[in-house]
Amino acid sequence: MAQALEGIRVLDCANVIAGPYCASILSEFGAEVIKIEMPGKGDNFRSMGPLKDGKSTRWPSMGRNKKCITLDFHYEEGRKVFLELVKKSDVIIENFRTGTFAKWGLDMETLKKANPRIIVTHVTGYGQTGPNKELSGFGGPLTGFAGVVYTTGFPDRPPVSPSFSLADYVAGLNAVIGTMLALYHRDITEKGNGQEVDVSLYEGLFRMQDALIADYDINGVVRERAERQRGASVPGGKFLTKDGKWVFLASSTDNSFKYLANAMDRPELFEKYPTMRDRFEAAEYIMEETRNWFAGIDYEEAMKRCLDNKVALSPIYSIADIWKDPQYKARHNLVEFDSPDFGKVHIASVCPVLSETPGKIKWIGQPIGSANDEIYKGLLGMEEDELNSLKEKGII
Repeated sequence: MAQALEGIRVLDCANVIAGPYCASILSEFGAEVIKIEMPGKGDNFRSMGPLKDGKSTRWPSMGRNKKCITLDFHYEEGRKVFLELVKKSDVIIENFRTGTFAKWGLDMETLKKANPRIIVTHVTGYGQTGPNKELSGFGGPLTGFAGVVYTTGFPDRPPVSPSFSLADYVAGLNAVIGTMLALYHRDITEKGNGQEVDVSLYEGLFRMQDALIADYDINGVVRERAERQRGASVPGGKFLTKDGKWVFLASSTDNSFKYLANAMDRPELFEKYPTMRDRFEAAEYIMEETRNWFAGIDYEEAMKRCLDNKVALSPIYSIADIWKDPQYKARHNLVEFDSPDFGKVHIASVCPVLSETPGKIKWIGQPIGSANDEIYKGLLGMEEDELNSLKEKGII
């Protein structure tokens, strides 16, 4: 079956998460992704934990579908080889500190001379402009810069960071969006020129916080850490059942509160508080009544009553719970591969699901330089002597 991005070639020059995640998604939908790494070292992600026997257990997933080659941009000969790859490619993804590519003589003008249709997607901490543009940018600190950490947690405790690299993965998704928009524009316009895509780690998170922005701008409210934020559904959030299991409830419409009141055998709650405004004004009382109801009922019974009454309730899962859940199995959300390092491994499957041009994981992360011969000989037409010379000089 055909894939949506067949015929698109991507040069993944990025490290760690955000840029490589973007490249992984493009690869799932048919783009040929050439992963370019430093000789002998490779992407830093290869050595990031969790580890087993000194190797990253996450590399099989992040390296999916990528053809791994080595090339050192610090050498002039290395840059010449790179420009030959640029001539035959559609997209470059890079996440070096702003100005690094230009310092190496790989500025946009030079890249467009090699290929006027090339799209360059930059993924950096603070973007290509502004006073912070040259600062080092990592996902954790940028989550704080974006305003997310300040409001997360409880008022009497320190702020809480996300449990994974949220800023990096959101930036990776924005990089996919920007790259696809640039490809579309290139391919529908008469000149068909490429362009630069500028993605920062903090802006994707900031863009998602409409409530934070609006509450400050219009109401003058600086949001602080709270068990339940202003404007959140009432009732809603995390609740503990009688047998010690956590669930997550959303009740953000009038009908959904009616369903919950029925599940609780408390229809009078909806009769007394039929609108969201009514429930906001009585938030403490309604939240307390809801907490007490969950605290007096076992998890299985709570789930049954709520789901039977169309209440939006979900268990709060650990990864062990996810592994057993029939919904995950039905959607094939975990796929199995053979890894030379770890034996049988499972990685998250492709999303979104397309009916006519579905994504596919063809292989998991490969060793450093494993595709050197395929790319340098097959794509660029290098002779064995030239390839050996570059190897001896440490360029590949």
